[in-house]
Amino acid sequence: MELHDIISIRDLSKSKINHILKVSEDMEKHGARKNKYLDGKILATLFFEPSTRTRLSFETAMGRMGGSSIGFSESGTTSTSKGESLKDTIRTVESYADAIVIRHPQEGSARLAANVASVPVINAGDGSNQHPTQTLLDLYTIKRETGALKKNIALIGDLKYGRTAHSLAYALSMFGAKMTFISPKGLEMPEEVITDLAKFNTKIEETNDLEGSIPGLDVLYVTRIQKERFPDPEEYEKVKGAYKITLKTLESAKKNSIILHPLPRVDEIAPEVDATKHARYFKQVHYGLPVRMALLGLVMGALD
Repeated sequence: MELHDIISIRDLSKSKINHILKVSEDMEKHGARKNKYLDGKILATLFFEPSTRTRLSFETAMGRMGGSSIGFSESGTTSTSKGESLKDTIRTVESYADAIVIRHPQEGSARLAANVASVPVINAGDGSNQHPTQTLLDLYTIKRETGALKKNIALIGDLKYGRTAHSLAYALSMFGAKMTFISPKGLEMPEEVITDLAKFNTKIEETNDLEGSIPGLDVLYVTRIQKERFPDPEEYEKVKGAYKITLKTLESAKKNSIILHPLPRVDEIAPEVDATKHARYFKQVHYGLPVRMALLGLVMGALD
């Protein structure tokens, strides 16, 4: 399968997504065993924004496949602090690496990097725009934990600025999922995303009522209210803590419903929920490793 860059979930067809999920399953079977698919290859991780799970899982995935990693997790230590442009940074780094993973606060930055670079570029989040590898691991988690992607799924929280919600909604629409968008007033799913979903005839419900929606849901995909995305701090103060999943909230939930979260969480899921059979967000973290192993192998031509 030809797969060079991973910039947006919109660049991937349903068949390509299915193939990535199949290769991810193959990688999961390897477990913690090291392989040599990427022996001698080097991955550059360029994180202009903070990250824990995404950066570490990419670096771990590269190591598990026999390769190595270079890069940074703090842009202040690089030449960008001296005024170097993103284009020049990419042109420099591609001389050292066989692929680049980039996280950057500006929307469109990953696409710009891909246009400049001769090596594969993987988008690890560009502002509030896209986070395609998170979407792929979310799809993998839903499929592994529920058996199918055609489910009744709620996206909850910050749907305006939440790049994970934007990417996931688009991907789920390809697989016939019914979606409920639950958000505080002012943080609704952007109209352009709704318009995109229309091409798949996706059944969508928009509401502010979390508790009233719980009984019919198979998957609760919870997102935090992202303080760093708000241009006005006062607006953030108005909506922070708008929704919280607690044991009481889950009293009306289906017995086999699951809760996902891209993490980090702040206060939107109570700690006591972690011990319930619904909680799958740390399993979700686990699934990120085989998915990113699959993506690295595919974009660098080691897997097909």
